[in-house]
Amino acid sequence: MAGIGIVTLLVLVIMIAELAIGGRPDPAPLRAASTLLDGPWRFHVGDDPGWAAPDMEDSRWETMDMTAPAGSHDGDVGLPDYVGGWMAHGHPGYHGYAWYRRTVTIPAGDVSWAILGPTLVEDGYELYWNGRLLGGSGRLGPDPHLVGTRPLQFALPAGAEGTTGVLAIRTYMLPSSATSAEGGGMHTPPILAPQPAADALHRAQWQRTIAGYIVDAVEPAAMLALIGLALVYGSRSRHKAFLAFACVALALTAARRLNNAIVSWTDLQDLTTYVWLASVMWIPMISAWLLAWNRWCRPAWRSIDVLAVALGIAGIVGVLGHQATWTSVSRLGSIALFVVIAVRIARSGPMRVLALAALASIVAALFGAELLAPLGVPGIWFPFNIGVSRTQYIYAISIPLLAFLLVRDLSPRGARAQEEMAPAEAGALADLR
Repeated sequence: MAGIGIVTLLVLVIMIAELAIGGRPDPAPLRAASTLLDGPWRFHVGDDPGWAAPDMEDSRWETMDMTAPAGSHDGDVGLPDYVGGWMAHGHPGYHGYAWYRRTVTIPAGDVSWAILGPTLVEDGYELYWNGRLLGGSGRLGPDPHLVGTRPLQFALPAGAEGTTGVLAIRTYMLPSSATSAEGGGMHTPPILAPQPAADALHRAQWQRTIAGYIVDAVEPAAMLALIGLALVYGSRSRHKAFLAFACVALALTAARRLNNAIVSWTDLQDLTTYVWLASVMWIPMISAWLLAWNRWCRPAWRSIDVLAVALGIAGIVGVLGHQATWTSVSRLGSIALFVVIAVRIARSGPMRVLALAALASIVAALFGAELLAPLGVPGIWFPFNIGVSRTQYIYAISIPLLAFLLVRDLSPRGARAQEEMAPAEAGALADLR
């Protein structure tokens, strides 16, 4: 028990330190040496590769102001210099391609220069300098392959110093991306910076990005460690069936949380797959938790097992068939089953206070939109200027609670042998009678 508490405190200290480091503003000398490319940009929906050319006539294009309000940041990581996308600038509901263009003057001198790409784009982009493709996030074209936007740095061609050129950014928003009032396209302007300031700013951007999803990496690791603890000591548990299903539920929960970090830090998973998994993975996760907690009180009720599976099927039908009613039935019905299980635990369950606390934390994490949002609990906070979601806070409580519950549920070493001998002794007494 003491070891669990010490490890929990140590992890919390490390997490707080990482958030504090990642949430620091960019060093003032670096920002002073660089130029934030905000202000007016030429903007046009649609797509034409010829729009990257420096001599392309864009005077009839719209003007989009990329100047961010003071102190603005996105609602997820806390990225600075955030501006609303094209849906907030006269194109509500639009999905597809759009281009941004502006003229950029490179200061004269002997140093080389680089462009730090926009750190938040829905959903991918290509960056061109005077018609030359420097790189981008994902692959655009007839069959776009998009990944999470992350900090990227693009070196300007040699000889760009002291010249004026055209910076063009081709963006694409997936049809499957959620529509919001501020969605679409580029949300943070690029930065023009000299070397080595560009490298230092790029590192600072990555520190912020790592901090923004570090909890989504650490908490799954803690869940997997909890599974390991259950596998090592499970033979001494008084609730082996509960542990078996809880391990499945923890594995699914860990995969769901880790998915956020994978798509935000790497190119291992495209956005289409990520969105599909995010919309589907909660269904078996909830079913597994229901089957697990139903076995905390013995005997498990078969009716709850049947209803848990039926609600899982309803959830799959709702997601795959885009039937919001089925999805609501699945989630609200699952909440009702958790309430029934909680009543059973409160009436007769062992270690009822600890078990109820662990169950309540899991339910709050799974159903924050239904249970906490109506109470005004924010979906995300920004300690140290880095976004930490409501769900992440709750799992930080539920994981130690589950660990305490697992340890408290262990039989003493000698008690297991006695429990195994008891049925044999009872049988022998019956034979004597």
